[in-house]
Amino acid sequence: MRVVHAMRFGGPEVLVPGEMPDPVAGPGRVVVEVAVAGMTFVETQIRRGADRWHERPRLPYVPGGLVAGLVSAVGAQVDPAWLGRRVVASTGETGGFAERAVAMVGDLFPVPDGLGLPEATALYSDGSTAQGLAEHATPGPGDWVLVEAAAGGVGSMLVQLARAAGAQVVGAARGSRKLDLVRDLGADAVVDYSEPGWTTRVREATGGAGPDVVFDGVGGEIGRAAFDVTARGGRFSVHGAASGEVTVIDPVKARHKGVTVIGIEQLFGFAPHLRRWAARMMSQAAEGVVRPIIGQTFPLERAAEAHAAVENRTAVGKTLLLI
Repeated sequence: MRVVHAMRFGGPEVLVPGEMPDPVAGPGRVVVEVAVAGMTFVETQIRRGADRWHERPRLPYVPGGLVAGLVSAVGAQVDPAWLGRRVVASTGETGGFAERAVAMVGDLFPVPDGLGLPEATALYSDGSTAQGLAEHATPGPGDWVLVEAAAGGVGSMLVQLARAAGAQVVGAARGSRKLDLVRDLGADAVVDYSEPGWTTRVREATGGAGPDVVFDGVGGEIGRAAFDVTARGGRFSVHGAASGEVTVIDPVKARHKGVTVIGIEQLFGFAPHLRRWAARMMSQAAEGVVRPIIGQTFPLERAAEAHAAVENRTAVGKTLLLI
């Protein structure tokens, strides 16, 4: 079968098409005929060898931790009723950039009828993360919400969830193309955080008080600036470090402002809830409350280009491989 290997740690160019034997479904496992392979910014950092949160895979490895497709084989102790079903499946940390992938039966999520596999992939991954973040930070009527990286996979979902909860949203992104998308998603105001004085425009948009809720997916200088403009008594939720640096807030400073900081460690407790959150997001998509933004797709052999698009921030929404 066709796969893509990461031959060493480094830039996107280390991703090289290759061949591997077809996988076999062992006990408690299934084989999925992969139609869609997802990817995340974190996976680009794992490939680069720059991620501090995950164990490095042994080289060479096949990237990709989430796939969608049809179950084509089942192992012992697996209900044969899974055969032929459309699923989203976690493969762990690796194995997804391939024509076929192995997953534990407990890591399968049935895709509802009428929902495309690309959309299901985006809703299961970025959508469930956004749902979890929203449940923790609880934006609601009367709140102003600042979403960083608002044109990204998670950010675009957060904009929609905050609006659906009755909040007003300031979407922060980089460049006119991304800002146009954020407006289209219903943001009440947009700001370009690559421009000087962007937090002044956030404060102006929120009537001078600053946002009541901040979703920080960027970190670094942008994250720290977003905290400084957070309203007194607000909530500051950290979920990413696209800048390469997680925002760390001095607890004394947070107490002085009366801001509740929900740190990036919240993500470590998300796993037991992902299925519930994914089901919720797929239900909301069916109701027209949210829509996944799939900004760009690539064939398997162009996985290096897909990783580059995510890493250099030219991508909008979710980036997927179609196999």
